[in-house]
Amino acid sequence: MRRFEYFAPQSLSEALTLFRERGEGGRALAGGTDLVPQIKEGMDKIPMPSYVVSLRRLPELSGIEFDERAGLRAGAGVTMAELADSPVVRERYRALADGAGLVGSVQTMNMATVGGNVCNAAPSADTAPPLLAHEAVAVIAGPDGEHELPLAEFWRGPNATALAPGELLRELRLPVPPANTGGVYVRQTPRKQMDIAVVGVAVLLTLDGDRIERARVALGAVAPTPIRAPETEAALEGQAVSEPLFAKAAEAAAAEARPISDQRGSAEFRRHLVRVTTERCLQVAARRARQ
Repeated sequence: MRRFEYFAPQSLSEALTLFRERGEGGRALAGGTDLVPQIKEGMDKIPMPSYVVSLRRLPELSGIEFDERAGLRAGAGVTMAELADSPVVRERYRALADGAGLVGSVQTMNMATVGGNVCNAAPSADTAPPLLAHEAVAVIAGPDGEHELPLAEFWRGPNATALAPGELLRELRLPVPPANTGGVYVRQTPRKQMDIAVVGVAVLLTLDGDRIERARVALGAVAPTPIRAPETEAALEGQAVSEPLFAKAAEAAAAEARPISDQRGSAEFRRHLVRVTTERCLQVAARRARQ
């Protein structure tokens, strides 16, 4: 393993200054559940860092806050365990709690952060489809201040994001879900635990009686980035809840997926999983919306 410098700033401004002064070749370290194994294994997908900046002690990246008008704020340093166990996330953003609760072992959940899961830009990230379905916005801090970017525009490809050199993800903001909204995230993996998704599906349904007023469907591990399924959403909105409708929408989701074949499954198999998983998620989301 090649040597690198390590820095542990105490504030966001200090971290940004380090990146500005040290220049190219640096990597941010949050929970380290992705970066540390990559460094140990030789960084075959991305360049080996010349220096690493720890974000663990930055108060600006911590905390979960909810406001009935502004919605949810989750700092980039919030761990998966904190998200999965948060009462407000479990009550108002159930799909996100589902996803966070699936990331690795208990030990991993206590280390891995939502910011790291997002910035790693893996198509299979378990918080990505729920965040997309909830229309999350990324708040990005950099040398020129802060700006916001819809999370749908944040991912540029596998291991690639919209972050410019010297920029850091500060937090994620999610709008308040409408009343009578139910959400769920389900993934399919070869093993029950400690594995990455072959397919992941997040669904949000807002009901007005038996009519679907609003639908959000997001898919993971079936395209170069996590994606929304707009044609599936359009097929659902304005329709009455029914098994035939859900079966038709699941077919649409499978058609919108753009999977590849690899050692974990063929493209055809992944489309089948999208169809089956989407139909099940729609059933669960509708049931939760009525609770």
